[in-house]
Amino acid sequence: MEVILKRVCLFVIVLLLTFSGATAAADKVAADPRVKAAIEAARIWLEAQRAYDRIPGVSAAIVYDQQLLWSGGYGYTDLAKKTPATAGTIYSICSISKLFTSIAVMQLRDAGKLRLDDPVEKFLPWFKIQKTAPQGPEITIEGLLTHASGLPRESEYPYWSAPDYDFPTREQVKEKIATQQTLYPAETHFQYSNLGLTLAGEVVAAASGEPYDQYVKNHILRPLGLTGTTPEIPADQRGTRLATGYSILTRDGEPKAMPFFQARGIAPAAGYASTAEDLARFASWQFRLLGTGVTEILSTNTLREMYRIHWVEPNFETTWGLGFSVWRRDGKVFVGHGGSCPGFRAAVLFRPEEKVSAVFLSNAHEAASEAFTQCLYDIVAPAIKDAVKNPSAAKKPDPKLNKYLGTYSSWNGETAVLLWGDGLAVMELPTMNPVKSIVKLKKTGDHTFRRVRDDEELGEEVVFEIGPDGRAARLKWDSNYFPRIR
Repeated sequence: MEVILKRVCLFVIVLLLTFSGATAAADKVAADPRVKAAIEAARIWLEAQRAYDRIPGVSAAIVYDQQLLWSGGYGYTDLAKKTPATAGTIYSICSISKLFTSIAVMQLRDAGKLRLDDPVEKFLPWFKIQKTAPQGPEITIEGLLTHASGLPRESEYPYWSAPDYDFPTREQVKEKIATQQTLYPAETHFQYSNLGLTLAGEVVAAASGEPYDQYVKNHILRPLGLTGTTPEIPADQRGTRLATGYSILTRDGEPKAMPFFQARGIAPAAGYASTAEDLARFASWQFRLLGTGVTEILSTNTLREMYRIHWVEPNFETTWGLGFSVWRRDGKVFVGHGGSCPGFRAAVLFRPEEKVSAVFLSNAHEAASEAFTQCLYDIVAPAIKDAVKNPSAAKKPDPKLNKYLGTYSSWNGETAVLLWGDGLAVMELPTMNPVKSIVKLKKTGDHTFRRVRDDEELGEEVVFEIGPDGRAARLKWDSNYFPRIR
């Protein structure tokens, strides 16, 4: 017994040292001037892009390992009340719900209560859907998580239909199953399916012996401290923390408030609500798990298994893990998930190899959520990489440059002047390719700079005119004047 206690104590000490070391390293990255400048650039871009896209409100977060580098909100959660969006605003996160359901399934798999190759019918005797190929493969639990089950996209109810968005109860979903038919034989094609992940939630309840919502609260949400996350949109937060959802812009150029909805029986696939702060904690948990190699909610190996591609379409354009969407961009592999519900768009992006995550939540149905998370990553990740690999190369920008910082009106929108590296740069707004629009400036004289070309040669002059308050009042570029507007 004494030997066992000593081993446990040693394990705890090693875990604490590993965690504290990771935290200290993340703190150094957060303090790096290059990272600070990139975060500010991301903030400036997000604030402007929200306004130009006419999105009522957004909340976002950027994470490096155990460090929340930035979180915040812009715009309004309710246009009539002018309630400001914050990092703690609650939004419907729609299909990001599927990640929590998939984690619950994998917990039960690791506990020996189910296998991924188990037929769904083993746990759900009422699952008597009509099969297009009666002699074809069984519909398995893994098929639910990878969207390769051949199931139709939805339960046979019009719950995405205006004006009511009336979602079915669990009992109604079960009643309709026998009248539905698969689209394809299992393991034939990728078909994104809310019905599939709804059934995965039913499997969780059956295998665990607990109601689905209680299971995820007891085994995922509470242990991770996700106090702002619920497996159903919290009706009691209407008018306070919960954002009001809005439609796409109508023909008169204004969004309209969408009706309140709850996903009810479809909750395991699309019912959750959360905050940017909570999803940032969710990201840090994953990076912590990858860094420590211990079991916390899941084992490290199980999380990596979920990240791995388990289904590839023949054209190689769709790849899916266990619950997680998996994609490649510029030679890098990302995992995450997006979400779209009446009045809300959301996305989370994880880059496990770099331990960088971006979160974006909005109360506008037309917001390009996945593109927003990718842009946030693109702005900040290179600075994090530099801070990790070359901490000694960090240079604090000259404080005298602060007088030029701000946003200037231009004929095609705005030009933001910001700190970049140890100097200045400009970024055109609005843009959904902010990194490409960033142009560095090199100081060449009193209030005079020149554009740095891609080949490092110097281009035309950019001249700032200083106002009575000691700050730049306008800039001159290509013989044109851009007045400061903020």
